[in-house]
Amino acid sequence: MAISPSFASIWCLLLLLSLAHCKTVKRDVKALNEIKASLGWRVVYAWVGDDPCGDGDLPPWSGVTCSQQGDYRVVTELEVYAVSIVGPFPTAVTNLLDLTRLDLHNNKLTGPIPPQIGRLKHLRILNLRWNKLQDVIPPEIGELKKLTHLYLSFNNFKGEIPVELANLLELRYLYLHENHLTGRIPPELGNLKNLRHLDVGNNHLTGTLRDFIRSGDGFPLLRNLYLNNNQLSGGLPEQLANLTNLEILYLSFNKMIGAVPPKLAQIPRLTYLYLDHNSFIGRIADGFYKHPFLKELYIEGNQFRSGTKSKGTHKVLELTDTEFLF
Repeated sequence: MAISPSFASIWCLLLLLSLAHCKTVKRDVKALNEIKASLGWRVVYAWVGDDPCGDGDLPPWSGVTCSQQGDYRVVTELEVYAVSIVGPFPTAVTNLLDLTRLDLHNNKLTGPIPPQIGRLKHLRILNLRWNKLQDVIPPEIGELKKLTHLYLSFNNFKGEIPVELANLLELRYLYLHENHLTGRIPPELGNLKNLRHLDVGNNHLTGTLRDFIRSGDGFPLLRNLYLNNNQLSGGLPEQLANLTNLEILYLSFNKMIGAVPPKLAQIPRLTYLYLDHNSFIGRIADGFYKHPFLKELYIEGNQFRSGTKSKGTHKVLELTDTEFLF
């Protein structure tokens, strides 16, 4: 039976009135007021009143999204970015147990991410890029089993990439570039069957691609692989050809050696292949130059046979994180 427009309007109004008269759970009110009171958050002038979900004539706080659960309201999204928040990561955020999105990017947050971050079991998007966060990436992030987007780029993280990230089976986009990460890339990340984009460029990572791409069934949906500006060594393994959805392979400025396997030209939709500033040798197979999708093959700064040429006009790829937020 069709619902009349007037009935639908009345239902929506009743829902809004119900939400407006619900109380916000004390846990969330306490957590956000604790954050509001901290010195570095006084730049958030739009946080008026005591109830972050709104109270009476007061609207919800800017960047705060609430939802109704039973007779109460809970905070489900916190988006406060590019407002020059300073100071340590607010541990009180980890008391917002119903958060699905936490976006504090482009601020001036310092110190470590607290291990209590693992309490946010409903989190789907965690965006902390463009801050000044330090120390290691906490392994507790691996407990956020619903996470689909993880942005930790442009910070000062050190240490190794935690192998616990391989537990994030829903993860689609992983951005760790522009940090101070060391050690090898965990091959266990190949278990992330939904991963589309992996960027660990501009770190101090070591090891070989052969260790990283161990099996033939890893990364089945991976489209973009950024490993540039690290200290990776060894050759290009033929197993890369098993990444049949790969479109971008960015290996510039590493310490890689050996010949380029002709089999890589069989990757169906390979569009950008950057091999420049390594120590590759030999020649480039004709299959790369005849590839119907390959727009860019950049090989400068290697030891290829004389006469080996690039393909396309080299340009720096500038895919922004926000392209993949939704």
